Amino acid sequence: MQGVQVLLAISLFTLAFSFTCASDPGPLQDFCVALKDAKNDDAVFVNGKFCKDPKLVTAEDFFFSGLNVPGNTSNRLGSKVTSVNVEQIPGLNTLGVSLARIDYAPYGLNSPLIHHRATGILVLLQGTLYVGFVTSNPDNRLITKVLYPGDVFVFPAGLIHFHFNIGKTNAVAITGLSSQNPGVITIANSVFGSNPHINPDVLSKAFQLDKNLVANLQSRLW
Repeated sequence: MQGVQVLLAISLFTLAFSFTCASDPGPLQDFCVALKDAKNDDAVFVNGKFCKDPKLVTAEDFFFSGLNVPGNTSNRLGSKVTSVNVEQIPGLNTLGVSLARIDYAPYGLNSPLIHHRATGILVLLQGTLYVGFVTSNPDNRLITKVLYPGDVFVFPAGLIHFHFNIGKTNAVAITGLSSQNPGVITIANSVFGSNPHINPDVLSKAFQLDKNLVANLQSRLW
């Protein structure tokens, strides 16, 4: 009988511990404004950033100005992303959100990319965009939509996606992201513009391309 009681007690303890560990982690303070570095030994390091003393926090730590200014789209892709993440607003540290303004010249492209740490939600303010994403293997299904001002589209985390201005005028969009630092992997730059270059034999076989074409792409994206 005593052995049964002991086993029951252990089971109850294990069950209680499991419930405790299953809860979602959350901040233990109101905020953790990020510092570039810390000058004292007792600074707290949270989510890749040092925390500013809460007593020294000001409104400027939660503020960014200039998202009304159009980005310079004079580049080979004809687009410009103006990010507003923890690097621009230190008060975003540990809060799990960020956003960006994206400007597109006529026929400008936000090249196929991945946000490996965040889902994105885009609202089109001006222009006409052709947007889409590709599902994971083995289906690799392409899901696309043409957006007009006021339309909203969601890009699931970790999937290759793109935005293409199919109009003859400039386009502007705002995108929200579910991470303070969503990360960006631009497919073309990562594959053909890596430093050092990936062996052309690898890319030639992977993409079924002539090695000379691979070398040309690598030279252009270096």
